Amino acid sequence: MPERIDNWWWQDFATLGSTNDKAIELSSNPPAPFFVVTAAEQTKGRGRRGREWQGYSGNLFMSLALPIATQDWGQLVFVVSLSLLETIKFFEEGAQVCLKWPNDVLLNDCKISGILLEKGSGEYIIIGIGVNLTAAPQKLEAVLYRATSLAAEGINVNRIDFLCAYLKHFTKNVSLWKTEGFVKIQQLWQHNAKGLNEEITVNMPKEQKKGIFRGIDENGLLRLEHSGMIEKISAGDVFYKE
Repeated sequence: MPERIDNWWWQDFATLGSTNDKAIELSSNPPAPFFVVTAAEQTKGRGRRGREWQGYSGNLFMSLALPIATQDWGQLVFVVSLSLLETIKFFEEGAQVCLKWPNDVLLNDCKISGILLEKGSGEYIIIGIGVNLTAAPQKLEAVLYRATSLAAEGINVNRIDFLCAYLKHFTKNVSLWKTEGFVKIQQLWQHNAKGLNEEITVNMPKEQKKGIFRGIDENGLLRLEHSGMIEKISAGDVFYKE
């Protein structure tokens, strides 16, 4: 049965192919202005650029839905990842957690989550988030970076407690974003960003570029300094100097 978590309408399922697909379906006739769908098991999860997202029992699979203007999506993803970092630190204040452009959260330099934004009906944006609470895939995206779980790093929390804490942090940061603009979110994100002002490599679909990571602009584009100039990059995979 649907329930409420603060201002969020919430429905939990035993099994879904994709929580994003269910949330997209619900957005055509929204049960509430803000709603969230979760599942104990997800069988057809997907990640950025069509990559597969493997689901393991005990992990958190959730999709948040809320009306957001399309032009603000580029900023929203940083609200999403910042809130995830803050939630992990809520459960373990000393956790070595940082943010990796554009939307990754790293714990002890390993991938802990996946974030995928998709279009819902009308002005609804669907924010799919998978968090490795109990187990992490060993092969998924192995070429890019290693994955871990909270449990493997000594942080034990169940999916419902994590969900409730995440919604509180996300709601707070959305309010901050709306009242103070993106600049505050931008500052907080950059404060927690891995490799800021250090050399990085960005692999893009057709080329690779190296330079100094100078943070993000007002639209969330990566600012890469090279050859005496700042280039703004909209998509790519970031790698750090060993």
